[in-house]
Amino acid sequence: MKNEILTAFINENTNNSAVCSVDQYDMLNANIKADQLIDLVDGLKNKQGFIYLTDICAAHYPEKVGAEFEVIYHLHNLIENQRVRLKVALAESDINIPTLTVHFVGANWMERETFDFYGVNFVGHPDLRRILNMDDMDYHPLRKQYALEDETRTDKNDTFFGR
Repeated sequence: MKNEILTAFINENTNNSAVCSVDQYDMLNANIKADQLIDLVDGLKNKQGFIYLTDICAAHYPEKVGAEFEVIYHLHNLIENQRVRLKVALAESDINIPTLTVHFVGANWMERETFDFYGVNFVGHPDLRRILNMDDMDYHPLRKQYALEDETRTDKNDTFFGR
C-alpha cells in the first residue's frame, strides 16, 4: 500500500480536513481533529489492515496557544509493513480525547502513561489513573511548566538545554 492511497483514505474519512505529509523515513503523518479519531482508527484497522497499535504518546508545546498539547498515535500494518502516525492537537483548556481501548486492548496502559506524565484525559477509559508516578502527585512531570534547572543557580543556563 502506498502513502498516496492511504492519504486518500484518510482525507475521505476526515472530510479533507486532515493535513498529511510524509517524513524523511517515508512514514505518513496525518494531523487530525479529536472528534475524527475513533472513526478514522476504526477504518484504518478494519479496512486498511492497521491492526497493531505501536505507541501512544504526547508532547507539550506551551508556545502554541490553543494547541498546547499533541497526542500522537503510531499504527502499523503488519502485512504491508507500513506505518502511519496520527497527531491530534489539544488546547490546554480542553485536554480531552476519546479512548482507543475500544479498538486496542494495549491502549489501556499507553493512555494511562500519557495521562500520568501529561494530564491528557482519555474519555471513556476504563481505569484512568497514574501508572508510574505516585498517586498523590498534583502535577504532571513532562509538561514544560518548570525550569530545567534550579532558578537560584547562577552557573547553569537553560539555553544550553534546548530552551
